[in-house]
Order: sequence, then structure tokens, then C-alpha cells
Amino acid sequence: MEFLKFDAEACTLCGKCVNVCPFGALTIEKDGIAVGESCRMCGLCVRKCPEKAIHFEQKANEVNKEEWKDFLIFAEQEQGKIHPVVFELIGEARKMAPKVGYQVNCVIVGGEGTAENASLLLEYGVNKVFIYEHPELSWFRADCYTDVVADCIAEIKPSSVLIGGTELGRSLAPRLSTRFHTGLTADCTQLDIKPNTDMIQIRPAFGGNIMAQIAISRSRPQFATVRYRVMEKAPRVEKIEGELVHREVTKEMATSSIQILKAEVLEKKKSLEEEDIIVVAGRGARNESGVALCRELADALGGQLAFTRPMVENGFGDTAHQIGLSGRTVRPKLIITCGVSGAIQFTSCMNGSECIVAINDNPNAQIFKTAHYCIVDDLFQVVPKLTELVRNRKED
Repeated sequence: MEFLKFDAEACTLCGKCVNVCPFGALTIEKDGIAVGESCRMCGLCVRKCPEKAIHFEQKANEVNKEEWKDFLIFAEQEQGKIHPVVFELIGEARKMAPKVGYQVNCVIVGGEGTAENASLLLEYGVNKVFIYEHPELSWFRADCYTDVVADCIAEIKPSSVLIGGTELGRSLAPRLSTRFHTGLTADCTQLDIKPNTDMIQIRPAFGGNIMAQIAISRSRPQFATVRYRVMEKAPRVEKIEGELVHREVTKEMATSSIQILKAEVLEKKKSLEEEDIIVVAGRGARNESGVALCRELADALGGQLAFTRPMVENGFGDTAHQIGLSGRTVRPKLIITCGVSGAIQFTSCMNGSECIVAINDNPNAQIFKTAHYCIVDDLFQVVPKLTELVRNRKED
């Protein structure tokens, strides 16, 4: 599907668009300007054309929404396994789909073993899984993956495309939205859909002070990314009715301008998002001594120590263990906050936890509005006692 159009009457074949294209995607043919597979929809030719003879096919208020149907979920693979965020995206799409009569489909891209992983997705109520399997797709390369997923989108025309807010997803999603000249909402915390098929994408804005409701009403597809552990995982279905659709990976799709000189699989460690027990050191921990107390409690519980943004900025932790809009979103079984005030930037990324215990010496702290159990006291007095109780119970 071509999204770049040329006005043959206005075009003088001056060749300026061909010369400025950084990807070598344009050529002058006997019938006019031709667009090759390497076009990345950067728009440079549109801006540089002196005759204004080039335009994007998709313009505001011109899209026919009836041509774009269903949900498409990018099924990311990590070290040969489907990333768990995919099952959460499927669950959210399955909640919205009946409201507008849509199906839920997936596209999966990768090397050997991709087809086997694709069959697992059918167990979660997916209607179709489009499979792109090729040895050159074993490792993520942004240009190849963008070309492959764009091929699927152009072919089936989904109304909405959901992508996990992972490192890979954050690289892929903006490239795809640019390719299709449409909008993208990153790090959504809630999703819904209107009867007119506009997807309502809710996410914190202005530092978390408001919850913005964003709709991409003038173009299709609608792109959204969602962090891991924000949505509920899709339940398995009793009867599998979906189908696997194998798609051809052309030479152009598999050819990358990125050359991989060396690849090494790092030892996978349990991430903060996967942790069941978390102890959070907030500004009230004040210093190394306070952080050390929180770490001892986390170790005694068999969990991980996390931090608020101010603590990371002061050098007590790293962003991999930071909870908040600029850090991680978590949903553990137990989270204990120590000296955390409870700003919405923090609470919006942990309020889905099963049990929230808050320790703060300020009875008016915002965190107490979110917590299930509130301890109004000095954390330097409370935390050591909690640690001692946990250790004694383990010994018993």
C-alpha cells in the first residue's frame, strides 16, 4: 500500500525529490516518479518539492474508518519466549473488541521458533496470528522490524495497533506511526473504545497532575504502547478457534543497513516489574542509613528494593529500580513504601498492587489515600522492627 502520492500534472520531473531522498527510494521512470520499498515516509521529498506535487495519501479528515478494522497486537519475543506484556495487551483488546464488533489479531516477527510461539497466542482467544519467520529476523533491527510490521499493517488495515512499552516497543512504535503518518500515545494506563471506533487512550500528563484522554480521530491506524504489568493478563479460552497465517519475508524486508558484529545473550535477572515483593525507599529515608534499613527489610522478605525519583536523582538508586512515570510500573503482591509522600507520578505506577503498606510520619501524606494499611510513625523506628519480625518468623 503506497502512502506517498505524486501529482503527475504538477510534477516537472526536475529530480530534486530523487536527490534529497536519504534512502534512495525514489527513481524517475517513464511513467513518472516511482517509490521503492526503502521509502521510510520521512517526508523530506514532500517538503523539498518546488511544485508541491508530492503529498501523503492519508490526510486529516480524509481517512475512511470503515476500511480499517480490528485490533493488531505486536507479539514481542524475548530470548525465544513471548514477552508477558503481549498477553496483557491481548486481554485489553479482548475487552474492547465486542463493543465495536472487532477481532483481535497478532503479528509476530523473529527467527527459528517463531511459528511455535505463535501457536501459543491462539490459546488466549486471538483470531489470527500473522507470522514473519526468517533467520535475518532473529535479532531486533529497527529498520527490518519496521518494514515487516508495516507490511502486515498495510495488508490487513487494523484500526488500532497495540505495542508493549518495552525497550524494543519504544523503538518500533514511533517508527511505525511515522511510516503511516498517524498518531501514537505512549505509556497508556487505560484503554477504551467509542462506538465510532476511536480508541480512548488514557495516560498521565503534565507530570502526572492530570489524566489525559487522547483520541486519534483523523487518521488510522491508532498506535498505543502500554507498559508491562499495567493491564490484566488475558484468560485462556476453552476452545481454540484462531488460525495461523504465514507471511512471506521478502529480501528487501530482511536486508538491514544495521550490521550486527557481535551478539551476546545477557543473563536474565528478575526485573522490578516481575517482582512479587517490593520495598520502596522514599525521600523520608533521607540518607544511606535509611536506605540500608529498607534494603534489609527487602532482603528479609525475599523481594527487591525500589526508589522514588528524588532518591534516584540523589544517587541512592538507578532507573531500573525506580517506580514512577519516568521509571517502572509495578503490580506486586506486596509493596511497602517507606517515607514516600505519594505524589500521583508515583502512585499511578503502583496502585494496582494487591497489598500496599505505607510508612510515613506525616498523617496527611497522600500515600495513605492509596495504601491498604497505614503506619503513621518514624520509619527509622518501624522498619527495623518489621525486619526483626520477618526474620524471627522465618526462623520459627
